[in-house]
Amino acid sequence: MFAEGEKTEQATPRRQQEARKKGQVVKSGELTSAVNLLAMTMLFLAAGQLIFGYLGNMTVRFLGMNGSFLTAGNMDALVLMALGDFFVLMSPIFLTAILAGLAINYLQVGFLFTTEPLNPQFNRLNPAEGFKKIVSKRAIFELVKSLLKICLVGLVAFLFVRGQLETLLLTLYQDINGVWQTLSSLALSLSLRIVVIFLSLSVLDYIYQRYEHNQNLKMSKQEVKEEFKQMEGDPQLKARLRERQRKMSMQRMMQDVPSATVVITNPTELAVALRYRDGADQAPTVVAKGAALMAKRIRDLAGEHDVPIIENKPVARMIYDQVEVGQEIPVDLYQAVAEILAIVYRIKQ
Repeated sequence: MFAEGEKTEQATPRRQQEARKKGQVVKSGELTSAVNLLAMTMLFLAAGQLIFGYLGNMTVRFLGMNGSFLTAGNMDALVLMALGDFFVLMSPIFLTAILAGLAINYLQVGFLFTTEPLNPQFNRLNPAEGFKKIVSKRAIFELVKSLLKICLVGLVAFLFVRGQLETLLLTLYQDINGVWQTLSSLALSLSLRIVVIFLSLSVLDYIYQRYEHNQNLKMSKQEVKEEFKQMEGDPQLKARLRERQRKMSMQRMMQDVPSATVVITNPTELAVALRYRDGADQAPTVVAKGAALMAKRIRDLAGEHDVPIIENKPVARMIYDQVEVGQEIPVDLYQAVAEILAIVYRIKQ
């Protein structure tokens, strides 16, 4: 048997939406890092020759300058040239990292702008709260994940280098271009293997992040009840509102009785007030109806305002059961109501 305050219920959509507004969303930093590493690896696979070729040309250009070239007069131009080369060299790397980061964060979170996480939270200064975080399940998971990452990356790197020892030894007999091509090829191959490890760990991290997020948002049965009351409204308040609406509707209905053409009764149980204005109404319309005490009030108002009262039990019952206030009578009652209206017209004449 669960305690009343124990959080055993899954978070409601409203609770999830409120958490999202506060910036509490499922997001894995490991997944972001892994995708960035993958993007960098793909960039160097596709354009590594161009990037390093530009870097080599830039280095040769600067090293080939004569020392006398550096003077106080041309130092500014030299700095600007160096900054321009740095921008051209690093812009594809920075742009790739930014686009990869934006893409993976959008896939995880979607579009979200909130300043809630920037608000100061003084409970973070509490040493007891800090100690709880140190020994929490989250901290243990991060420790295990870091150790696993180090072990796996170290193992894969060791096995890869050991398998490529012969290739590395051959670089002793190659020229600078051959050494560069061999080392860059090996580095990219190792990078791809590390990316696979990071992506695998990041998927596990994302699954855990989602699990922890759902656990943190869980609600107690009482919280679910309170939220339901807030969304649906307090039953007592709704009952009072319905009662008020009913009274206002009855008041408007009684105000329309004097405008009725005839009141048809049962004779004491029911009373139905009909209005028919020749040329204005397409068919007789019910302006008021009631039973018992309400029927008596309708009859009294009709008597006070000289509205004819006609007794017809079958017609009164059918109109009371079938037609709501403000609606026209159905076609199958036209004949019966027309006969009653004819009596009313004769009485008035």
